[in-house]
Amino acid sequence: TTGRPKGVVISHTALIVQSLAKVAIVGYSEDDVYLHTAPLCHIGGLSSAMAMLMVGACHAFIPKFEATLALEAIEQHHVTSLITVPAMMADLISSVRLKRIQKGCDSVKKILNGGGGLSDNLIKDATRLFPRAKLLSAYGMTETCSSLTFTTLFEPMLEASGTSLQMLAITSSSPVKARGVCVGKPAPHVEIKICVDGSYNVGRILTRGPHVMLRYWDQIPENASNSVEETWLDTGDIGFIDDHGNLWLVGRTNGRIKSGGENIYPEEVEAVLIQHPGVLSSVVVGIPDPRLTELVVSCIRLRENWQWSDDSFKYSVQSNELFLSSTILRLHCREKNLTGYALLNF
Repeated sequence: TTGRPKGVVISHTALIVQSLAKVAIVGYSEDDVYLHTAPLCHIGGLSSAMAMLMVGACHAFIPKFEATLALEAIEQHHVTSLITVPAMMADLISSVRLKRIQKGCDSVKKILNGGGGLSDNLIKDATRLFPRAKLLSAYGMTETCSSLTFTTLFEPMLEASGTSLQMLAITSSSPVKARGVCVGKPAPHVEIKICVDGSYNVGRILTRGPHVMLRYWDQIPENASNSVEETWLDTGDIGFIDDHGNLWLVGRTNGRIKSGGENIYPEEVEAVLIQHPGVLSSVVVGIPDPRLTELVVSCIRLRENWQWSDDSFKYSVQSNELFLSSTILRLHCREKNLTGYALLNF
């Protein structure tokens, strides 16, 4: 997300503490059969593999991730644990729908998602596909040796007892809100603080601790007298911490749109758009504008059976005709308290 690829120098200590955190928070044990869905050259795949080695779990491998191969491996090896990114989860769900099969998925007890938040619809579909699995999502990066924070999206035992998860109760049954995405609380050894720019509680997300990288490859440390654990790392993300200690992601520092003197984060607008029943996905960008500096523009992917209409007011949820237009989406954004220069052009 920051241009050219960079090598990251990570200490053995970082790998150990991060792997131990996953063991403690996800609940891995020697009874687990772990399916390697992520490549071992990625930090998520590597740290999860380390966690499994620490507890003495079994490892199941596939040549590369393909939904069909993964589902076959889950059934064949009675897989109990795996990690995903949103695209993987979407592929698994689509594959099951197309083939109309759901064998072997009941063996899965733990799923850790990373690389981006799961939408409300993906969470619902995932819990149907893996009804016995505890579903967690993590936020992290290579520079921090994988996960910084964890949040539980679905807990079968609590669901069966009728008890609501604290996080879901706090966020009105959804980790996705207009102000950003809730990514949960940090692991015990992870320090996080917000470097606030202005009068609001939103700012740059900083972290420090034994999990932080030593440096980028071929980079000379700026201050050799300070240990890595004492130095705050700028994640490049923007967010805030709520009253319950949960970290919320609002956007990326380098993805910020400047429009009419206001700072607008694409992820904030995308989180509002995805709440409309006709929007499957969206991408928000800024384009040059002589008056406002930048205009906020969105590319929309409609859900099945929905159509785009130039007739601004031709839309009704109650009718059988499912149409969307620029005006309707702007009204939707206003209803979700997204106003001012963040209002979109489509």
